[in-house]
Amino acid sequence: MDAIITLIFFIYGLIFGSFFNVVGLRVPKGSLFSQTRSYCDTCERTLTWKELIPVFSFMIQKGKCRKCKEKISPLYPFMELATGLLAACAYMRFGFTPGLLMGLLVISLVIPITVSDVAYRRIPNKILLFFLPLFLIYHLVFPVMPLWDAFLGVAIAFILLALILFLSKGGMGAGDLKYFTLLGFVFGTKGFLLTFFLAVLFGLVGGLITMKRTQQGAKTAIPFGPYIGLAAITVSFYGDTLITWYLSLLGF
Repeated sequence: MDAIITLIFFIYGLIFGSFFNVVGLRVPKGSLFSQTRSYCDTCERTLTWKELIPVFSFMIQKGKCRKCKEKISPLYPFMELATGLLAACAYMRFGFTPGLLMGLLVISLVIPITVSDVAYRRIPNKILLFFLPLFLIYHLVFPVMPLWDAFLGVAIAFILLALILFLSKGGMGAGDLKYFTLLGFVFGTKGFLLTFFLAVLFGLVGGLITMKRTQQGAKTAIPFGPYIGLAAITVSFYGDTLITWYLSLLGF
C-alpha cells in the first residue's frame, strides 16, 4: 500500500512540477494569467495535451517544439522530475503527519523560485509573499516551535543577510535576502542558521564544480537561489536530526 501511495505522490509531483515551471517562468514577466493555456516560448503556439505530459513529452519530442523545432530547455523535465521525486520522498519521510505538509510547502516554494532564478536570476517577491501567510497558518495550526522563535529567525536572517549584502557589494542579491528572511520565519533560529550554513556549503561546492571563466577571465554569474532551495529542503526533511547531531559534536 505504501508503494502505491508513494507512486501517487510521485505522479502528482510531476503534474505540480509542470505547473511550478510555468509559475517560475511567467511570474517574473508578469504573464502568469495573460494566457491560460500553455504555449511554446518561441512560436507561441498553444500546446496540445500530448505535449504537456510531464517529462515524457520532452522525451517523445526529443527536446524540441513539434512545430518550430526550437529546442526546449531541459529545465522543464528536470524540475518536473525533481518535484515528483521530492514529493514521493516527503511521503516516505513523514507519512501522513504535519511534517508532510511542511515538506510539501517547502517544495512548492523552492521549485518555482529555483526555476525563476535559473532562468532570469530573479527571486520574485510575489512568490515569497504568496507563501508567507501559508507558513503563518501552518505555525498557528501546528505549533512545533514557539511563534516568537519564527520571528526571531526573521530578525536574525534579515540582519545577517543585510550585512552580507552590504559588505559583498553586489555579491549577493536582495532576492536572496528576502528568500532567507522567509526561511527564517519557516524554520526559526536554529533551522535558519543550519539552512544558511548548508546553502553556503552547497553553493561553494556547486560553484567550484560549475564555475567557468570567459576568455577575459571574468567569472560567470551563478544563481544562489537553487542552493538556498536545496538547503531548505534538506532542513525541512532532516533539520532536527542535523541540529541534534551538530550540537552533540559541540558537546551540548
